[in-house]
Amino acid sequence: MQHIRNFCIIAHIDHGKSTLADRLIQTCGGVTQRELHTQMLDSMDIERERGITIKSNTISLDYTSPDGKTYLLNLIDTPGHVDFSHEVRRSLMAGDGALIIVDASQGVEAQTVANLYLALEHDLDLLPVINKIDLPAADIDRAREAIDAELGLDPFEAIPVSAKKGEGIDAVLAGIVEKLPPPTGDPTAQLKALIFDAHFDKYRGVILQCRVMEGTLKAKDTIHFMHADRDFTVDELGYNQLKLMPKPQLSAGEVGYIVAGVKSVQDIEIGDTITLANNPAAEPIPGYQEARQVVFSSIYPMSTDQYVDLTKALEKLAINDAALTFEKDSSAALGFGFRCGFLGLLHLDVVQERLQREFDIGLVISAPSVSYKVTLKDGKEIEVDNPSYWPDPMSIESITEPYIKASILTPELNVGPVMELCRDHRSESQTINYLSTGRLEVVSEMPLGEVLFDFYGKLKMITRGYGSFDYDPIEYRPTDVVKVDILVNKEPVDTLSYLVHREKARDRALHYCERLAKEIPRHQFKIPVQGVIGGTVIARSTIAPFRKDVTEKLYGGDVTRKKKLLEKQKKGKAKMKQFGSVNIPQKAFVSVLRADQD
Repeated sequence: MQHIRNFCIIAHIDHGKSTLADRLIQTCGGVTQRELHTQMLDSMDIERERGITIKSNTISLDYTSPDGKTYLLNLIDTPGHVDFSHEVRRSLMAGDGALIIVDASQGVEAQTVANLYLALEHDLDLLPVINKIDLPAADIDRAREAIDAELGLDPFEAIPVSAKKGEGIDAVLAGIVEKLPPPTGDPTAQLKALIFDAHFDKYRGVILQCRVMEGTLKAKDTIHFMHADRDFTVDELGYNQLKLMPKPQLSAGEVGYIVAGVKSVQDIEIGDTITLANNPAAEPIPGYQEARQVVFSSIYPMSTDQYVDLTKALEKLAINDAALTFEKDSSAALGFGFRCGFLGLLHLDVVQERLQREFDIGLVISAPSVSYKVTLKDGKEIEVDNPSYWPDPMSIESITEPYIKASILTPELNVGPVMELCRDHRSESQTINYLSTGRLEVVSEMPLGEVLFDFYGKLKMITRGYGSFDYDPIEYRPTDVVKVDILVNKEPVDTLSYLVHREKARDRALHYCERLAKEIPRHQFKIPVQGVIGGTVIARSTIAPFRKDVTEKLYGGDVTRKKKLLEKQKKGKAKMKQFGSVNIPQKAFVSVLRADQD
């Protein structure tokens, strides 16, 4: 056990975690030169194209130190984006130490600090690494200052590296062996193993990634999942070395995979504890948390005959992505679809792109919303995330919405516009922490619903890309949320209804009305497009009708003949408006909802 090291790589998004992992794999001989490519541990096309890690991944490497000792290094590469922090949490539970990467040109960012706190929560030893020292803008001394001031770690322990060019990789490997602790545990105790990840293989079912904390697990053992309360028999186990390498057993301190005939990721719970069915442990490993969906949106197929394909596609995606939840939904305008729960906007974006790419389905996605808690006058409390289920305003006693504690790291020059942006998004309190020269942190408490639409894009724009943003959910607070309906020719369009704070209701209703007025084709009669709260109209646009010149055939005579024809036309238009139905094309919904997400 003294020759095993279990460690994660944590950092802010785009600070070079995957590139450093590639160099470690290459240096330890985990892959041949012919098989080497960038982002070895990122298996999805979207991960490679966007240069982000979405799912954490693990690999076991053999490392021989300069003094001739051989070590088994179990490396877990983690995502950097705030939406996938639950993946990072589980990976940290499986490790004993972590490399915390700081970009030499950008310094410490919001998610770096958040991941540091997560690591300290799990009592992990940390080894700082300063990456991207080959960049012209790299400032190693400033990065060391930031590591000392903002992370509270020893700046002189930080190892400067260029993962892209392969500089300093040997020093990182030596640091892992010397500075990070070996695992603890008793191979003879009752079995306790943590499932920190899982992925689906269409031939073998679910392959579980686990860290054995206590005891020993062998092939053909019957295992028991302590949270899910289910039993399975182990068919195969071993190490992850890009390919699965079977072993006869996994002992305390080791990280590996288990194949046990599990048919779907939804049959088990990631973060669960495995023990032996015939000799169970007394209690599970502490720290288990379920992934909590915070953003909800409805997904409809562009063409109604693709509904069955969409159903199958979501079921297959959920096999791989246990954090995605969905239930059936329907709309008068768009037909049948699904109401889905996501971990954040990036998660929604990734799921949408995977559905379109991997299953070739055109989608219409409704405006995302959060979950509100509504107390009715009869004392009953309900959670509502879908405008269709919003109760009658007369029956509502009070409403609360989820709040977050946002941490925004920004250059000092941009602090004024950043605080203004927070105020525009109903921030309730703001404090400023001075971190280092020219750099500070704005901590603000604001509603989660306000962050969903344009907050992150505006933050990047006003800070010229140097601002970074991270948040933690804190609590539900009282709010004044209303349901806004969009009426086309006085008929409500259920898909476009949304829940919003009363202050912001008119602006968004006006945006919806103007977009629809542009996209809906003109009819023979005038069409009003209105945004309403209850019976009060708060915004309106009008689509002008086609107009035929009925007086064209007149060649003279008295003006009363002209008036008579115009009056007849007016009556015909009124009758048409009364009985005519408005055809709203699909592209009108797509344009309104997409513009809303942008």
